[in-house]
Amino acid sequence: MSTEILSPVTQASDSTTTPLVQARDLAKTFDVSAPWLNRVLERKPRSLLRAVDGVSFEIPKGQTLALVGESGCGKSTVARLLVGLYEPTRGTMVFDGVDAHQEFKTPRGRLLRRRVQMIFQDPYASLNPRWTVEDIIGEPLKEHDLITDSAALKERVGQLLKSVGLSPLDMVKYPHQFSGGQRQRISIARALATEPEFLVCDEPTSALDVSVQAQVLNIMKDLQRKQGLTYLFISHNLAVVRHVSDRVGVMYLGRLVEVADKKTLFASPRHPYTRMLLDAIPKMHDTGHARTPVQGEVPNPLNPPTGCAFHPRCPHANDRCKAERPQLLDIAGVKIACHAVEEGRI
Repeated sequence: MSTEILSPVTQASDSTTTPLVQARDLAKTFDVSAPWLNRVLERKPRSLLRAVDGVSFEIPKGQTLALVGESGCGKSTVARLLVGLYEPTRGTMVFDGVDAHQEFKTPRGRLLRRRVQMIFQDPYASLNPRWTVEDIIGEPLKEHDLITDSAALKERVGQLLKSVGLSPLDMVKYPHQFSGGQRQRISIARALATEPEFLVCDEPTSALDVSVQAQVLNIMKDLQRKQGLTYLFISHNLAVVRHVSDRVGVMYLGRLVEVADKKTLFASPRHPYTRMLLDAIPKMHDTGHARTPVQGEVPNPLNPPTGCAFHPRCPHANDRCKAERPQLLDIAGVKIACHAVEEGRI
């Protein structure tokens, strides 16, 4: 079965030399204007929301890139762009050497969709309450014509349930009969049904208790080791990110402000926003010190600040920061978009 899934597209490139996933200047703009007649009567212009504004990154095969940032920074929009749920306003997503968004529009797009799957944030909303677990996990297998025989389908669903720590006997149950952590395991099993290579995980543990989070994360790491999976892991929980990622990208108001390997980012964050996020984390050995809260509020994305979007909250901002948008540059092995770091002021 795996040969049927992988062969049509893998000929496009050699995964040993190219990253499996490459986002190039990805952007998504939403028109959130009032209805036309209201705009005419009130003499208001159209309102455009730049949810993602020129994001570029690479993920080598078998590794995990984590995207972090405050709510509303565009992380989930990036996730939906990568799996083809949104069409990009600008830029491309290259998967294994193929322009994924162009491929999704062709008959070969079905073959590519088997290789790219998504785990959604809320296990209470992402599972159909009227379907049994067998129907939920078996749907992608039937949709992609991978298994048509009912006995073989039951066997495969049972194997998938075992792989996420559940029993094959659970396939006759409905989602409401499971806890939140068990539901998320069912979501992971569904995502694994087509034997994908790339999983986009949109805050898969944020709706779960801390102890259950650890179980789900350990299952995901075990599956990555066994099956060589590549992850984009989206989270606002830096403790989770530290546990699962190889590299970390920090997003602010639709743009990446810092991308570094995990050890470098947590040991010596460069961008003022990254420092602010890490300073807000409680530390076991600093019980006598007051935590530094994250200063200020995220600006209105419909009316973002000029220049660097972070400058109203940044203690190092100067006139250049207010006027000129910084580019994501490679500085000492870390990709960073900050005038203060570029000029050596911090």
